[in-house]
Amino acid sequence: MTVTEPAPPAPRHTPAAVPPLAARAGSVGGSPVRDILAVTARPEVINFAGGLPAPELFDREGIAAAFRDVLAETPERALQYSTTEGEPSLRTGLAARISAGGLATDADDLLITTGSQQGLSLLATALLDPGDTVLVEDPCYLAALQAFGLAGARVVAVPGDADGVDAQALEELVARERPKLFYTVPTFQNPTGRTLPGERRAAVAEVAARSGVWLVEDDPYGELRYEGERVPWIASYPGAQDRTVLLGSFSKVMAPGLRLGWLRAPAALRRACVVAKQAADLHTPTLNQLAAASYLTGLDAHVARVRDVYRERRDAMVAGLPEALPEGSAWARPEGGMFLWARLPESYDTTALLPKVVRQDVAYVPGAPFYAGEPDRSTLRLCFVTQTPAEIGEGLRRLGEGLRQS
Repeated sequence: MTVTEPAPPAPRHTPAAVPPLAARAGSVGGSPVRDILAVTARPEVINFAGGLPAPELFDREGIAAAFRDVLAETPERALQYSTTEGEPSLRTGLAARISAGGLATDADDLLITTGSQQGLSLLATALLDPGDTVLVEDPCYLAALQAFGLAGARVVAVPGDADGVDAQALEELVARERPKLFYTVPTFQNPTGRTLPGERRAAVAEVAARSGVWLVEDDPYGELRYEGERVPWIASYPGAQDRTVLLGSFSKVMAPGLRLGWLRAPAALRRACVVAKQAADLHTPTLNQLAAASYLTGLDAHVARVRDVYRERRDAMVAGLPEALPEGSAWARPEGGMFLWARLPESYDTTALLPKVVRQDVAYVPGAPFYAGEPDRSTLRLCFVTQTPAEIGEGLRRLGEGLRQS
């Protein structure tokens, strides 16, 4: 005999809809770069769109040895909860590196973050109320625009030129907009690759001192210099010391998968960021911090090897651009970093052109998403560190072919 299960009772009423998402969740889109990477994940695509370090250059043996040593010597500590501020050994080693770079720093001046991107998020939480104004470079690092947008900030772009932000325009906007902060990537900027000269850094510091605005100086690429002289951090200039937050990262010089960054800030703001981090993730992984602290002694030698390879790749891209890009295009030779910024003739829209170029099995990032205000649609960003010189040459050949067919 077959037994039939009774049907579930019909609902007595229609279920009510759940509450909507927060307004900020719907007002900020995802990262266009991540979307492009998903579309171009095919192995045959030569991808100039990402901002990824070259994986074959990761010091797998050195980093693995650091993890083995930590787990062998202090496993109970490495696998346990840690303080929100970060492991003392890592903060001490970082403070010594920053001090050697010309900015006197103690371990207690630093907060270890889960990537420098978390530093931006913590600052947005600690400093910004909905409706506050933030000033940014034009164009600007995409993920910073996301972080400030999620905080409900009003983002205003500061005009600049090939050397970076215009200090006079910054001062005028500070007076008119009364912003909470000005965010800048002054060294090998993402996306343009440009570096703000020392005299402009001094002028920016003076604006901040006179106006009372916070400066957020993001420096993920500063150690990737291939030529020219190092320019001091804005945080080291007179007038800026008590109002500048300096962000840094191990992602580009050690490995992004470790998710290790740091934040150097005046005491009251740093304490507010510590509270925000406690609410976000309690602390950055202890094991990763201790391994990074152990690896610091060999980091300079590794960075020197990486710089040599990246310099060759930058040179290969610069050499191939005249043949790849249409007549009337313009670009600059970056002294370091990971990116090259190009402007095509005004008739070109790099967002509209991207699908046609991808059909040639090559990709770039259109420039438009990097602008907080009116975008320059003829611009594009190329990352030169992930491919070999031969792959760069072939990728530029494909790019030229795709642009010619537009």
